[in-house]
Amino acid sequence: MRRPALLAGIVLVGIAFFAATRVANTREGLLYEVVTLLAGMAGVVLVLYGLFARSSQPKSPAGARLPAEPPSRIRSANDLVLGATGLLVATILVLGIALTTGPLWALLGLLLLLPMVAGCAYLCFRFLRAPERVWRIDLRSLTRHR
Repeated sequence: MRRPALLAGIVLVGIAFFAATRVANTREGLLYEVVTLLAGMAGVVLVLYGLFARSSQPKSPAGARLPAEPPSRIRSANDLVLGATGLLVATILVLGIALTTGPLWALLGLLLLLPMVAGCAYLCFRFLRAPERVWRIDLRSLTRHR
């Protein structure tokens, strides 16, 4: 299923690029603009799915799964560092928008960054509310692929 999705995504992105060349300030040009936006969005989603979706077939030969590890209750300072860094980046971005364009654009930027802010605040809150905390930053766990 991944290859057809990847191929369809590439075709849709190509259609979006073609339609983008025809955008104009006419009724026909506006239709091309809608095609550009929708085909581009659907194409990017399908390309990402085709590239990063997991295979439905098990990796082990017998299909046996290893028992999953229970979630760790001990939180390291990685959560706090990542959350605080994300909040700092969001603050810098919103302040930059506010200083260059005004408060209404800054409000729009904050609304767009709201999922990021919520996720970073959750990381900080999860670390601070954890029953056991380790005030150590483990860089290996930040770069380890799962």
